[in-house]
Amino acid sequence: MIAYRKKYLSVPEIKAALDAKNIKVSERYISYLLAEEGFARLPRRENSVHNNIGFEDAAETFQAPRSEHIGPEADKFSSQMAGLLLFLPIIKSYGIDTLIENSAYPETTVIKRLPSILSFLALKLSDVERYSMDDAWCMDRGMGLFAGLNVLPKTAWFSSYSSGVTREMNLSFLHSLRELWSAEGLLSNTINLDFTAIPYWGDDDPFENNWSGKRKKALASLQAVLAQDPDSGLLCYGDTTVRHRNESEVILEFLDFYHPDPKTSSNLKYLIFDCRFTTYENMDKLNYQGLRFITVQRRSKGLEEKIAAIPKSGWKNIRIMRANGKGRIITVCEDTAVLPGYDGKVRQVFIKGNNRIKPAVIITNDFDIKIEELIRKYSQRWLVEKGISEQIHFFHLRTCVQLIYNIADISHNKRYEVKIWDIARTCQINNGV
Repeated sequence: MIAYRKKYLSVPEIKAALDAKNIKVSERYISYLLAEEGFARLPRRENSVHNNIGFEDAAETFQAPRSEHIGPEADKFSSQMAGLLLFLPIIKSYGIDTLIENSAYPETTVIKRLPSILSFLALKLSDVERYSMDDAWCMDRGMGLFAGLNVLPKTAWFSSYSSGVTREMNLSFLHSLRELWSAEGLLSNTINLDFTAIPYWGDDDPFENNWSGKRKKALASLQAVLAQDPDSGLLCYGDTTVRHRNESEVILEFLDFYHPDPKTSSNLKYLIFDCRFTTYENMDKLNYQGLRFITVQRRSKGLEEKIAAIPKSGWKNIRIMRANGKGRIITVCEDTAVLPGYDGKVRQVFIKGNNRIKPAVIITNDFDIKIEELIRKYSQRWLVEKGISEQIHFFHLRTCVQLIYNIADISHNKRYEVKIWDIARTCQINNGV
């Protein structure tokens, strides 16, 4: 206990480490012993300090037991990550555990397929950002219990397992998930597509420079494409193998994934993306397949001259209703345009009053949709990057209960909602305990 406190661990962290070693003492006894030895109470620590404790000789200090499957025997232990257990009813109710067991992901004789994937999910849900440098998480019995293990595997295991996962395995699992979400009615007829840059901070530079909206500059990174359902917020497709040479073809690869024949056997109707996501030639292919697209037109000298030539009588005011029931007045003008490489004309909508100096220009091949609904649909795409950022940086236990409540509300399954709150009361979730 004294050695752990010298590594700047709190009483609950020391308790979790001792539980992992099967040393049964209470937090009250740990506090009493440390006080007797003259240790003062730890001050409140910033995350940067908390995530960098005990790295110098972690191999010597943190020797968690070997990961193994747990049996049905009753056990009692302390955990700072008991909130992870709240996700188990959700995983079970949607049958995600069955999808994982039937997937092609690798497994070993010691750790099977389901505990392997749940181990990765446990780290994602617990806000462990630099798991390769902090072994404290692999001492927590609550995180191990989430994956059906006594404790989570060590850092080397995660790296080794990741190297055995292929793109084909991920695509196959994404197919299964998409079918599951569709069967549950969680996918609408619209998909938002966007690129996001995953920064690379190594010394070598094997990656291309990509624009990072978060950092407002181009940097060495992986270019990833994500597909999101705007209604449920689910990310139903992802690809990190995008290079500059094939960026414009990503949208066609997504259609091949979503369904080989979206004309006849899919409810997918709208694709919404940024103006630089693909080319006008590929938009023509979407139109030929019967899909509707909504995007912003690229700026050009001819487009600027066209906007400047619109008379005042050509503009009209419309009210766009918001989610809170309130409306907003914007000024719009409609026209048609011919695009290079596109067979036929597209609908062109100029928008003023959107806090931009220059009017935004939306183009679509849907001539039937009302202009108000068209603008609402594309305005949701402006929130894609924000939603992605939230899922990457804030998808952890601080919003665990609210997230589960939202999912339960989507599924309209009150039976699982009751079980979730029963578990919450049992675990006594309060301030991270």
